[in-house]
Amino acid sequence: MQWFFQQPVVLQALFATLFTYGVTALGAGTVFFFKNINRKVLDGMLGFAGGVMIAASFWSLLEPAIQMAEAAESTTGIPRWVPAAAGFLLGGFFLRIVDLLLPHLHMEHNIEDAEGPKTKLGKSTLLVLAITIHNFPEGLAVGVGVGAAAAGIPGAGFAGAVALALGIGLQNFPEGAAVSIPLRRDGMSRGKAFWYGQLSGLVEPVAGVLGAALVFYVQPILPYALAFAAGAMIFVVAEEVIPESYKAGNDHIATAGLLVGFALMMAMDVGLG
Repeated sequence: MQWFFQQPVVLQALFATLFTYGVTALGAGTVFFFKNINRKVLDGMLGFAGGVMIAASFWSLLEPAIQMAEAAESTTGIPRWVPAAAGFLLGGFFLRIVDLLLPHLHMEHNIEDAEGPKTKLGKSTLLVLAITIHNFPEGLAVGVGVGAAAAGIPGAGFAGAVALALGIGLQNFPEGAAVSIPLRRDGMSRGKAFWYGQLSGLVEPVAGVLGAALVFYVQPILPYALAFAAGAMIFVVAEEVIPESYKAGNDHIATAGLLVGFALMMAMDVGLG
């Protein structure tokens, strides 16, 4: 572990997000053992992922952002709530713009329901693009957390960054499975379904390195960057994860999963941080 902390911040972020990508690939690997996944199980897993993301958005991102803004308020003159509120809203707005500009298809939808610009891309590619949009703020959150810890910012420690990476990794497992197994069920080979499933997580190392480098070298934007990642993640939860988990009528199971995911991520962040 000491070796990890001695690496440049960009490498730390890369290693952390390669871990979260690896869990996505692990989830996608379930396609080698299952052709179908029970819808109730899937909805519970989606709810769990949403709970982890909501908890991480506050304890790992918004709370440190508010603490940093509070510490700098006397110097900058900016009210402590402004960076968190502005960054949070900007993160959601950014994801909405990406949603409009990038063609994609949400899980368990027909290709006729694809969102964004009209395209001739196939269903599998559109599905991967949807999960890629989902995964970008997760990688960004881990990278920003690592960058803040490496910069020695008060309220942002390595334990919290580790908890965030672990939490994002945990909820990436069902995401990988949620891509690969439906593709297998639609007739795609196991190898190809796995390829598309793991491919959706590759954006996380890219976003993680970008986020870490940005906040480490341009520290005044750090509270905004933390809140930006939080806003982007909450957008994904509200726009995609919760509606998808309720779609089949398993709302009680999805809600239970969300509560468990939230409690686990909260316990990890508070306990490790």
